[in-house]
Amino acid sequence: MGVLALTNMYVAINSVDMSDHVKGATLTLDSAQLDPTAMGDGWVKARGGLKSGQLQIEFLDDFAAAETDVTLWPLFGTVVSFEVRPDAGSVSATNPKYTGEVFISQHTVGGNVGELATKGVTYPTSGAVSRATS
Repeated sequence: MGVLALTNMYVAINSVDMSDHVKGATLTLDSAQLDPTAMGDGWVKARGGLKSGQLQIEFLDDFAAAETDVTLWPLFGTVVSFEVRPDAGSVSATNPKYTGEVFISQHTVGGNVGELATKGVTYPTSGAVSRATS
């Protein structure tokens, strides 16, 4: 069984590689669970419904030109492309890429005294998410 320590994850927002300012990223995909159980079935049944997702990212904040805050602020309130990969290397069967669009629904600034400035955000996906290995 292969295991992977995430040390070089690739995260792009609106075609901009943000990886060097990402502490962590998680893409979560869900399918609504519909219940078609009827009288006499004896067991609860489940069927998939609409799919949804969210991309949660913890950025190291940076206010310099072309860095985190300056890149994300103009996108606030818009839908843009995203791409995430377990590793920044070439896309392959062992390094798939996930792509789609997210709604930039949040923008945060601040933190606690004496700590790194971070920007923790969760963006809902907008439309289908794809997985590719080449």
